[in-house]
Amino acid sequence: MDGSTNSLDDVSGSSAEYPDRVFMMEGRLQAQEDEIMLLKSSLADALRRLRLHDQLIPLLKQQIIAVNPAASRVLNQVYCSDSFSSSRKLSSSSALDSHRHPATSQVLNSTEGENGSNGDSTSPGLIHQTPTYDRATQTDLTPLVQDQELDRVPLALTRPVQSLSLEDALPEGMSLTEEAQAKFHHIQGLELEEKDEEGEEKDLSWASSVEEAIHPTAIRNLQRDDHQDPNGSTESLSSASQTPISGSPAPPKDLSASSRSGPLSTILEGKKKPLARRNSEKLVKDPQEKTKKLLDKKAASSANLLNRSPSLESRTKDLIARAGSPGSRRGTQGQSIKMFIRGRPITMYVPSNIQNYEDLRMEPPVEKLELDWVYGYRGRDCRANLYLLSSGEAVYFIACVVVLYHINNRTQRHYRKHTDCVRCLTIHPDKVRVASGQTAGVDKDGKPLQPYVHIWDSSTLITLQQIGLGTFERGVGSVAFSFADAGAFLCVIDDSNEHMLSVWDCAKGTKHTEVKSTNEAVFAVEFNPSDSTNIITCGKSHIYFWTLSAGSLTKKQGIFGKYKKPKFIQCFVFSLTGDVLTGDSEGNILTWGKSPGDVKTLGKGAKETFQIMRQTRAHDGSVFTLCMLQGGALLSGGGKDRKIIRWSADLAPERECEIPEKFGAVRCITDVNGEELLVGTTRNAILRGTFSDGFVAIVQGHVDEMWGLATHPSQDVFLTCGHDRQVCVWNTAEHKLDWCTTLEEYGLCADFCPNGAVVSVGLSTGRWLVLDLQTKEVISDYTDGNEQLSVMRYSPDGSFLAVGSHDNFIYVYNVTECGRRYSRYGKCNGHSSFITHLDWSKDGKYIMSNSGDYEILYWDVAGGCKLLRNRYESKDREWASYTCVLGFHVMGVWLEGSDGTDINALCRSHSERVVAVADDFCKVHLFQYPCPKPKAPNHSYEGHGSHVTNVRFTHCDSHLLSMGGKDTCILQWEVKRAGTSDGGDRLHSASFTSSPEP
Repeated sequence: MDGSTNSLDDVSGSSAEYPDRVFMMEGRLQAQEDEIMLLKSSLADALRRLRLHDQLIPLLKQQIIAVNPAASRVLNQVYCSDSFSSSRKLSSSSALDSHRHPATSQVLNSTEGENGSNGDSTSPGLIHQTPTYDRATQTDLTPLVQDQELDRVPLALTRPVQSLSLEDALPEGMSLTEEAQAKFHHIQGLELEEKDEEGEEKDLSWASSVEEAIHPTAIRNLQRDDHQDPNGSTESLSSASQTPISGSPAPPKDLSASSRSGPLSTILEGKKKPLARRNSEKLVKDPQEKTKKLLDKKAASSANLLNRSPSLESRTKDLIARAGSPGSRRGTQGQSIKMFIRGRPITMYVPSNIQNYEDLRMEPPVEKLELDWVYGYRGRDCRANLYLLSSGEAVYFIACVVVLYHINNRTQRHYRKHTDCVRCLTIHPDKVRVASGQTAGVDKDGKPLQPYVHIWDSSTLITLQQIGLGTFERGVGSVAFSFADAGAFLCVIDDSNEHMLSVWDCAKGTKHTEVKSTNEAVFAVEFNPSDSTNIITCGKSHIYFWTLSAGSLTKKQGIFGKYKKPKFIQCFVFSLTGDVLTGDSEGNILTWGKSPGDVKTLGKGAKETFQIMRQTRAHDGSVFTLCMLQGGALLSGGGKDRKIIRWSADLAPERECEIPEKFGAVRCITDVNGEELLVGTTRNAILRGTFSDGFVAIVQGHVDEMWGLATHPSQDVFLTCGHDRQVCVWNTAEHKLDWCTTLEEYGLCADFCPNGAVVSVGLSTGRWLVLDLQTKEVISDYTDGNEQLSVMRYSPDGSFLAVGSHDNFIYVYNVTECGRRYSRYGKCNGHSSFITHLDWSKDGKYIMSNSGDYEILYWDVAGGCKLLRNRYESKDREWASYTCVLGFHVMGVWLEGSDGTDINALCRSHSERVVAVADDFCKVHLFQYPCPKPKAPNHSYEGHGSHVTNVRFTHCDSHLLSMGGKDTCILQWEVKRAGTSDGGDRLHSASFTSSPEP
């Protein structure tokens, strides 16, 4: 028997189970990893919030001085008194040093006074804080706006100052309002969010943080009032009653979202949580909570020390560059959005041309998709799935689509009412109506979907009946119409353990009878063409003859007698004489007939039996299909020998031919006109031809899971590669396969050089090849690491090639000689997990990349493949392509509750109007671009029967290509533009304005 088809025949098997101890260890390890990730994200979030809040009170003092310079005198008096009190605590050597350098000593003492009695001192000279970076998001957490006169005001004034009064700073005669008093009481709380231990981790949540400068006009609305804390002590407006963690100023309490329009910007963090004072040990009664709080303080202090910048001078330059003029508003220049995936925070900065993120309104795109062509055929593991209709169309299926392909006009129509993979097919005696059954499948939540059978009109593609919803288990394996009564009944066998056989009334859609068939696999079912009360089924080691009488079914098993019992009865047909001919896994054609009961052995009550009348040797290996011709001749298709043999009515061989090896074994045969045949093969191809002229492929496809997809930069051509080790180049205009080659390893990713002459293909072993599109030969062969490659991407001008690997590195190559010569340029090292996606900037100098642990990193390729620590600087950078699944511009494509693996790929159109998304639930989505808000509306399209692994637009955006994984199906969608609106109208908001790239 053919080795390539053994997996099909061997339907039963068992897999070894792992010991319980291994499962327990794996579960504990996973729990520990989740807890570590949760703790890391919590720590990173707390550090970021602390740093963002640290500067609010010093900024307020700066604005007070900007409005009323007379306040400078009051503040200076306060600082001098603080310095005097602090200097009394210094050692004698420190006092001598301050006498020699009075300016430096004054600054040092004032800073020490702010830090309380810890005795810690900041570096002398420039008065500012060193930049700190969020270790999870690698972004600068220091305030983005500082006054130009920064060196006159200390930035760490957190010590309570009782002598400072705002009355001296306000203009003369200005009254105070209760609203301003309430706002400053709200700030003086300086409370830290408490996070619930059990509800910490979220699958996907959204939050935003906004940093804005304080407008000077806000000071005129302030009124002088003291704030009474719970302990009864009175605080001035600029004082803080809490002890900062690790010497850092305490953050103010979050303001409500409604106050964003006021002079003090809020920091929005989505759902509010209970707040607690940062140093209030009285509120922490549980000793475990005390210990946890001490650990949090220690972690924050350690992170602050590790993240401290070694250069104060560069920090000052950065602050001066970012500082705005006194009294000017920054709008939303410092706005950032944060989302969580599996408990990991992902921060994305809002571009400068979006002035009010909250007011953005998302709408579905005006473009829509319409299925244009389906590449592939499911012959690898399905039987009897190729028929010819009276309209001259061949009907077959792949994934969730039943294809009607006109063999002469080379056009396609599609029946798309199935919700999961189609598994079986049959046509009505009128050759117009079609019945197709599907598998059960599961929805996105893992719940099983109910299988059913559709009876539909092939001329109108209208569903006539839906049969068996809620009756069948797992899926529908075989279907057959009755012939003697003009197709009044439909026989169905499901994929349950008992393989239930049921008969249905086609007109009413009701079940006539049902019975358990067998626990063995069933491959085929048919009605006797001359008697609708006789039904035959065959499968693993059996053939059953069923009789329908009085609403019940009885069966008789075929008796093999002196003949060897084959492992599988693969197929059967009815001869013109009424005999049954079967093809088996031994390569024989068996002729079955009725035999009278053996009265001598069984007595007078012996009944007739079905026995083998004749055995004919036909093929080497299995006989996969039998086809009866009109004149009584018979066609048989072999597995191992790949032969098609024509037999006379008395089973004498007449003619034979062999199909090419690259197409695999013969799966099914359909007669076109007595001479011409359609042949479905096990390597998912449909051939058309005759015995004399041979056969050519009219439908081809991959035979295993696909991942690599690339479109040509200037032609209607695309490339696919997958686990079947084939690299295929397709033509979207002519809907055909241009050429195909087989590699030593399977390909996972590919990209065309911008000149369109060569294409690079990444393999599963770390190798990557460069193929010439004209000669189809390999012109370059390189290896980077020993793990699989996940992404290949040329720079816009074709001078660089970036190779993303599962070893966490991005290898960058110089490209010369029109893509034929490559030399290593550098390596991007910084990801902590495997690379999943990457894109080049339009100037070809920078790379944006995603990784398996949901990181978004930016790389300066021109500067030596260096990691850009401050991701805020990349918020306005323009990208030549957008395939990264994580980023501000595509944040809205993630559904609520997603876990990071729900989206396999996405692609922005070249016009930058829409973005297509391939998800893990067999769907293709179309969003408008940009899509920065959650729950964005979209168009969703079905057709794939497996996870969609990749999507790409053609060079002119006329078509979208989507690729299934296990369904081995390629769908070509035509992009229909319903409107002519300009891309600038995509986000309907008065706050969205265009601005040049900084």
